[in-house]
Amino acid sequence: MHLLDWAILLGTLGFIVGYGVYKTRRSSGSEDYLRGGHNERWWAVGLSVMATQASAITFLSTPGQGYLDGLGFVQFYFGLPLAMLVINRVFIPLYYKWNVYTAYEFIGKRFDARTRLLTAGLFLIQRGLAAGITIYAPSIILSKVLHWPLSWTCVFIGALVILYTTTGGAKAVGVTHKQQMAVMFGGLFVAFGLVVWYLREHIGFVESLQLASALGKTQVIDTSFDPSNKYTLWSGLIGGFFLQLAYFGTDQSQVQRYLSGRNADQAKRGLWMNALLKIPMQFFILLTGVLVFVFYLFHPAPVHWNSANMEALDRTAQNDQQLLRDLNSLDHVHGNSEGAISVAADSVVSSWRSGELSAAAHHLTEIESGLGRRQVFSDSLITYMHRVLPAAEPNDKDYIFITFIMDHLPIGVIGLLLAMIFSAGMSSTSAELSALATTSVVDVVRKERSDAQQVLATKWATVLFGVLALGFAAIFSLFENLIQAVNILGSLFYGTILGIFLVAFFLKWVHGTAVFIAAAVAQAVILILHFSSVEVAFLWYNLIAPAILVGLATGIQVLVGRFGPGKG
Repeated sequence: MHLLDWAILLGTLGFIVGYGVYKTRRSSGSEDYLRGGHNERWWAVGLSVMATQASAITFLSTPGQGYLDGLGFVQFYFGLPLAMLVINRVFIPLYYKWNVYTAYEFIGKRFDARTRLLTAGLFLIQRGLAAGITIYAPSIILSKVLHWPLSWTCVFIGALVILYTTTGGAKAVGVTHKQQMAVMFGGLFVAFGLVVWYLREHIGFVESLQLASALGKTQVIDTSFDPSNKYTLWSGLIGGFFLQLAYFGTDQSQVQRYLSGRNADQAKRGLWMNALLKIPMQFFILLTGVLVFVFYLFHPAPVHWNSANMEALDRTAQNDQQLLRDLNSLDHVHGNSEGAISVAADSVVSSWRSGELSAAAHHLTEIESGLGRRQVFSDSLITYMHRVLPAAEPNDKDYIFITFIMDHLPIGVIGLLLAMIFSAGMSSTSAELSALATTSVVDVVRKERSDAQQVLATKWATVLFGVLALGFAAIFSLFENLIQAVNILGSLFYGTILGIFLVAFFLKWVHGTAVFIAAAVAQAVILILHFSSVEVAFLWYNLIAPAILVGLATGIQVLVGRFGPGKG
């Protein structure tokens, strides 16, 4: 990487961290450290909410999702505006009325300490695992750029985030989110513009979309009712609604963001800002991935996207003549196939422009055949990798966009886009660690503390959860796609948490014992369902779990027969 790229990357990150520390140097009380000062305007709340959700995974994995599967993933967010409506009408007014530090503090006041501990515990498990992913994701970048071992890179990134978050707590998280979102939006627009600019030599923007559509990459809406299909209109509207309702309404990493608003009205406006911008933002990122797919129709695509694995294979092949011959043969055939794809893509464009539609259809068939061979070559290489490098992780889907950045973008822009991805990683991970620490101190390890002791305990909890997240980061290479891994983890636990809150808000006569038993059963059902052979897309977990919990809690309360308000 060029010196200019390093200067842009390190300068951007250094400014953000330094600005956060400087702005919060006099903020030492629990109101600032645990709840972000409680004085933000709506636009700052909105940016902070978006920055918390837009992790490095958003800019690493989502373009890869668009490259591989097209635009259909955007359906995942279709339930978001409906969720914002419910949260603004029900959740936020009650949180501000009860003046809570965490969402689970409200559950304790509504039910009992046992139910509060269960709800907080489910959050700590889910968000603790997710924090591991948000550390792992940007580590992929630095390990590729510096050729460091991925495990050591995770430690480096994790230590930086722990230091930054521990220094200023929730206040520092909110203060830096504005700068981080500016870097994210700037980098995203630059990346999109450069892909379109590079394609102009072969194909126009509208023609690019036409070619992507002909190859099945631009279908946004899937109206099928197949429960095993991950992303459909119905799973997005229904399952996505419940997932977004749980995430924004009950996940402390988000609740902490809008509890920093100076009043309930400012918090509501911030969430409406998120509802307005989130779907277009995700669509734009996916579309960038689709255009990268089109780019690699006219330019050779790597047979494997993780260059570190390829370098390890090449080193091994130097001592294994048969492997060397096999790899050389595979590389030669793959190169010829990539050339054929490029010729066919140029022919499609020429045929369209001359009005020869039958010829264009023929050349599209050639491209599809070439893409099939591309997959065969990739599978063959992975077979070799399993044999000679059994410890290597063959999943390379999350390396697609970073490979495009490093191989094709100009000096200076590389540094900007790396800063974009690191800013996203810092914004989400710091918010997660702050929320985990606050929840553990306020809801789990509860005791009488002075204001200074409360802040100190939260700082130590931040360090602890940062170390645990580093441990979790070691297992996430097992997932095929990080953006799916995050959403699967959320769906495993969010439905149960949401069900507890729905009973708390809407069924005033149901008591804590009934909710506690129903929550334990609902969580067990979801875990059994996920790890069994039953084919159900994970988004539906977010509907199944609260349905079980609400129905069962109601039934238990009816059997018990005590309908007056109370906690038992």
